[in-house]
Amino acid sequence: MDKWLWAVRIFKTRTASGRACDNGKVRLGDSPAKSSSKVKVGDIVRVRLHHENRQFKVLKLIEKRVGAQVAMACYEDITPPEERIDRLKSAFALPTAYRERGTGRPTKKDRREIDEMDNQHTGMEDIGHEDDFDWDDLDL
Repeated sequence: MDKWLWAVRIFKTRTASGRACDNGKVRLGDSPAKSSSKVKVGDIVRVRLHHENRQFKVLKLIEKRVGAQVAMACYEDITPPEERIDRLKSAFALPTAYRERGTGRPTKKDRREIDEMDNQHTGMEDIGHEDDFDWDDLDL
């Protein structure tokens, strides 16, 4: 399984392909696939890649990594179109920090505001505030 995913260029490295299989991000049919799983022509491979669920139908088995044109002939991307559109919409929905050209490096205050905006939209919390540290516990 990992060798085929790498050979058809779904993953950049065979190590990344193997890790995805081991972490449960690759499914063969409806069951999780191990790195050593055998792939057959006609199988449906589901891959969680870059926060996107993709589906591929195996058309041809290959063992060696080939060029992109040849690799694309070995599988058919059967990912539902609505999933692709949702992915594109979510990428453009997030606001981005914009700075005028020539304004120079952001100040410390600007950097904090940018980080705060990024954290609000990614759902991350601020970690490691100065107020969280107990100065009395220091042995000086």
